[in-house]
Amino acid sequence: MSIADSLKQAVEAGDVPGVAAMAATADGTIFEGAAGALKPDSVIWIASMTKAITAAAAMQMVERGKFGLDTPAAEIVPEIARKEVLVSIGAYGTVKTRPARKPITLRHLLTHTSGMGYDTWDADIFRYVQAKGPLKPNSMEVLSTPLLAEPGERWEYSISIDWSGLMVEAASGMKLDRYMKDNLFDPLKMPDTGFRIGPAMRPRKAAVHVRNKEGGFAATDHELNQEPEVFMGGGALYSTIGDYLRFTRMIMGLGMLDGVRVLEPATVALMSKNAMGDVSCRPLKSQIPGRSTDMNFVDGMKWGLSFMINPQDFPGRRTAGSLSWGGLANSYYWIDPVKKVTGVWATQLLPFYDARAVARFEDFERGVYATL
Repeated sequence: MSIADSLKQAVEAGDVPGVAAMAATADGTIFEGAAGALKPDSVIWIASMTKAITAAAAMQMVERGKFGLDTPAAEIVPEIARKEVLVSIGAYGTVKTRPARKPITLRHLLTHTSGMGYDTWDADIFRYVQAKGPLKPNSMEVLSTPLLAEPGERWEYSISIDWSGLMVEAASGMKLDRYMKDNLFDPLKMPDTGFRIGPAMRPRKAAVHVRNKEGGFAATDHELNQEPEVFMGGGALYSTIGDYLRFTRMIMGLGMLDGVRVLEPATVALMSKNAMGDVSCRPLKSQIPGRSTDMNFVDGMKWGLSFMINPQDFPGRRTAGSLSWGGLANSYYWIDPVKKVTGVWATQLLPFYDARAVARFEDFERGVYATL
């Protein structure tokens, strides 16, 4: 079966409401296609695929000497020093915390070892949010949740990279949307990527769907605040698969795409290596079933400077050392530095890590490797 046919079959089988996918080698694009509710140029919410882009912006700041990987983040964003470690949440919502013994650094933020968490996957943060009441989205309030552990002590998927974005803003003197446009999106020719859905993007915006009890899909009116208090570097970008593939191709090209360099080769090499030491990834246990399912990691899975790095070859798919991650609405990418191939596959479906969607993404990846 061709890759294009597999996308069409994924929709016809009711596995996804729509899908768009692209892949490229070092020589350029080798596949582009879509089926169902998505088209190749559909504008999608890429959610946590934003993280790698924010990390690239932060590493540009490191290259320019604005701060270091192990600089205390509070030297750049003093507000982060207010974060304390959670001790307990009482029966009546009383929260007790204690000061952290170590400072949070950019390395901690980019590897999710800062001690922060997400209410979607951590029971204590979920209880904290319930105790405090709804926290304002896209705001400093939602970034104010306590630490779950000492910085560097454990891996916990988190709001850390939102704070990395605040470091970029503070060091550059620019809002994150403008910084990314000037330093990443314009140089890499990514016109359909941004925190705001521009006029040219609006007609192509895809709806986020949920799977209903009958087995079909219901479109929602999901859209992030277009005038946010904080540009959330952890998950608030909109993009297209074509734009995002240009970003992954740049990473595969060690910081360069089409003759334009945005990161130094040594920087990309550093981003692509284990940056969390002996700390191990912890399974994601969903606290909000409508938002995410549970996700376990392959033994030995490590985190680079925002990328998940697989420790072994996946038969018929990516090789050991490949970089990857995804977004909440079931969008995924990988970058294989050995076989020099990268792919982006996206639907717009909640909850995250939907088993049927993930199986179709893996089919796409196998199909790409079969053509090499």
